[in-house]
Amino acid sequence: MRVLIASSEAIPYCKTGGLADVAGVLFKELNVMNIDARLILPLYSNISRDFELTDTGIELRIFLNRRYYSGRIYTHNKAIFIGCDELYGREGLYGDKTGDFADNALRFSYFCKAVIEVCKAIDFRPDIIHLNDWQTSLVPLYLRTEYSGDDFFRDTLTLLTIHNLGYQGLFSPEDLSATGLGREVFNPEGIEFYGKVNFLKAGILYADILSTVSRKYAEEITTPEYGFGLDGILKKRSADLFGILNGIDYREWSPEVDKLIQSRYSAEDLKGKALCKEKLMEQCNIRLKKGAPLLAFVGRLSVQKGVELIIEGLDKLIGYGCGVILLGTGTREAEESLLSISLEGRENLYIRLDFDEVFAHSVYAGSDMVMMPSRYEPCGLVQMIALRYGTVPVARNTGGLSDTIEDYNALNDTGTGFLFDDYNLAVFLESIKRALTLYSFSRRWQKLMKRGMEKDFSWRRFASEYVELYKKALKERLK
Repeated sequence: MRVLIASSEAIPYCKTGGLADVAGVLFKELNVMNIDARLILPLYSNISRDFELTDTGIELRIFLNRRYYSGRIYTHNKAIFIGCDELYGREGLYGDKTGDFADNALRFSYFCKAVIEVCKAIDFRPDIIHLNDWQTSLVPLYLRTEYSGDDFFRDTLTLLTIHNLGYQGLFSPEDLSATGLGREVFNPEGIEFYGKVNFLKAGILYADILSTVSRKYAEEITTPEYGFGLDGILKKRSADLFGILNGIDYREWSPEVDKLIQSRYSAEDLKGKALCKEKLMEQCNIRLKKGAPLLAFVGRLSVQKGVELIIEGLDKLIGYGCGVILLGTGTREAEESLLSISLEGRENLYIRLDFDEVFAHSVYAGSDMVMMPSRYEPCGLVQMIALRYGTVPVARNTGGLSDTIEDYNALNDTGTGFLFDDYNLAVFLESIKRALTLYSFSRRWQKLMKRGMEKDFSWRRFASEYVELYKKALKERLK
């Protein structure tokens, strides 16, 4: 099987978010599984020269926006890079401090066409082109229009993975010329969306199969509450829509092998976690009564993540006798609010408005609970990491949180965390109090921790599920 993974970012080359982890690790795991997988990316200027890319000498000339744009193909092992200094030779993947780049429609239209042209240039006939988010979503439309008669792609299927439906690649009608597509596709049945060009809609309409990053989120995005205006077409395509959970890298995120924490530990021997908590409290100048829990929030400080519930509930949480650690960056409003709170010098509260991955390891290892009151959560990696470290999640029952956390049941002593349904402060705090009640029963709490630590959220499981989806799609094509 031959698979081409097209993504706007991927580790270890370039990263702004979780998409990079998914694309980079899937590429690696597929090759470990003896699948001929290639990865294709734009060659951004901030990709390290240490990778020593090979110049293939193959040039690309792609017609868009009423002119040709020249590019060049580079490789690093089985990864492919599209060089075009005019479009990618700048700091930032999607924008700079002033906002998104004004020519992003052109930049990613070029990338989508390059994905197709590169296959022909290097004679790589993929069985599956695996696309990711709006930045690659024009590929299926180009294959259905400009390349519809091209025998090279006769047996190729496209799969689009939607990592977050909230990011759709919306552009003005004037940007249609940047795509090279005709006006005939700019209508409500095509890529028009409330007067704008919608890249993600193109992928949803024209990809052969669709996936998203959890089963629950695959259901949710077909409803008006979570569909961001695309629920109608997603509902029509629900038979082709699958949910596959992301995974985490246990070589990096596992307390048995983690070199960045105070003391290693495992589900069989939890003594090291107590030492990690002591060290973390010392680092954060938190002084709790013996047996009091330490709560954490790790992630983006945004409306999506429900950070306003945590801000509103801080006094209550500290009043319950808890220590609270908040780590992340986010919206200006959230950061300003938390900065103001931090200047008040409250006891047992530590706020860090940056993202230090080394410190994040200490937070996961040393905290007792992690709070995730998200409005919506396509997948979420924080809860998977937390579970691995025996840090119990208290989370809203949505998206990937529903798929990865089993709500605690006191009657039969089962579950791995605490879930709540309604998005409001009172319900969130009730869920916290449920957790605090169990925390006071140390034996039951340790059993809860161990159940979470034993869950399998590995990348290998995730990659295997994608291989099964590829096989299913190819089998359906042969019918």
